[in-house]
Amino acid sequence: MINVATLLYHPLFVVVSTRSVCQRAEMAISMLSLPKPTILPSLRNPQRTPIFLPKCTSSPSTSLPEQTQQDHSPCISHSRRRLLEVAMSLLAFPLFSVSEANATRIEYYATVGEKLCDMNFAKSGLGFCDVLVGTGTQPPRGELINIHYTARFANGIVFDSSYKRGRPLTMRIGVGKVLPGLDQGIMGGGGVPPMLAGGKRKLMIPPLLAYGPEPAGCFSGDCNIPANATLLYDILYLGLYK
Repeated sequence: MINVATLLYHPLFVVVSTRSVCQRAEMAISMLSLPKPTILPSLRNPQRTPIFLPKCTSSPSTSLPEQTQQDHSPCISHSRRRLLEVAMSLLAFPLFSVSEANATRIEYYATVGEKLCDMNFAKSGLGFCDVLVGTGTQPPRGELINIHYTARFANGIVFDSSYKRGRPLTMRIGVGKVLPGLDQGIMGGGGVPPMLAGGKRKLMIPPLLAYGPEPAGCFSGDCNIPANATLLYDILYLGLYK
């Protein structure tokens, strides 16, 4: 890793004249080989500031009046500031590795299902089983609650996940604002016990309690969810929205 102090006070960067500073700064930056970090999906289109140096008027510093030399000082300051930014970007490189590790954990929870459990089926056709029974309160009808979830098709392909977004879903429970299978599977009823805060539950939602005979998530004729799809949900009930 490049040392910032060594880079800034290397003999190449001794200010002899306005022209030499800019030329040598450009040469130094062109010689740097910056590592290319792996960028997180959420950072694939960051606002990048291009590394460049301003063009300076060539004139020996010995022949410039004092006032003229002061007028060119922003060019020198700008060049040194750019070099400092380049060096600091090298120092910050390990941060990408930490973020990449976090992304790997998020991807795991978003794509790997909870451990298997034996499904029970309500009269409505909803399948459910508790991976972990919570110890908190059950969700009151009509209240806003927070959940984490991963949604899959019957073949196991993930089509939606709150983990990938990095935040839980806030939803109003029991008043028809979400899929009927989610309302029944979380709030309970019809032979399904209510979830308790902190609990994890697997749901198998038949088409009649999901999107039915119509495809869903359509854009320009391309639909993410086909008609009559059975959906599998892994639910973590976090509790009431605060």
